[in-house]
Amino acid sequence: MDENIIKRNELLAQKVVKCLEMRNMTGYYAVTKEEALQKALELIPQGSTVTMGGALSAKEIGLVDAVKTGNYNFIDRDAMEDKRAAMLAAYDADWFLASANAMTEDGQLVNIDGNANRVSAIAQGPKQVLFIIGMNKVCDDLDGAMKRARNVAAPINAQRFGLSTPCAKTGSCMDCKIPDTICCQFLITRYSKHPGRIHVILVNDTLGF
Repeated sequence: MDENIIKRNELLAQKVVKCLEMRNMTGYYAVTKEEALQKALELIPQGSTVTMGGALSAKEIGLVDAVKTGNYNFIDRDAMEDKRAAMLAAYDADWFLASANAMTEDGQLVNIDGNANRVSAIAQGPKQVLFIIGMNKVCDDLDGAMKRARNVAAPINAQRFGLSTPCAKTGSCMDCKIPDTICCQFLITRYSKHPGRIHVILVNDTLGF
């Protein structure tokens, strides 16, 4: 990666981390995926119950494989026949792994969900929430973050799941209201009521979508 981009991302990440602190959340910055993985494993004590909600970024840095094969109790909803039981178990987990569809430079996290299991667990339930977020998802402000979530993340997810939403065909949000829509619940995390619950690792890389 270009040195100028690395330096710019580092300065931006420092700003975001300070803003997260003002929002009662904890931020960290990792230059590489390997550093991000190391920091994540430092945060999650061995023996913890860990689950996740579709966090591709956590997979991309190797965190999901690490907790699956390490000394952790990983609740793998994809491996469980009873999906509802898996989702409910997430609310009592020690750690919930997540990413964000977008975030702002001043530390607000934006997520859109269909079934709402992911956004509901971020908002309440698991004792700790760990976000893995690539710098590609950091937007100037809340308006930009909402636009990114609706016009970048949502269309890609709709295509990935083979849904028949307008955005899956056009690549842009059409504000649809059809059974296949995945834009059912919008969560803006602007402050953490519980100190030390939400952790954000910003990674100087392009992660997720």
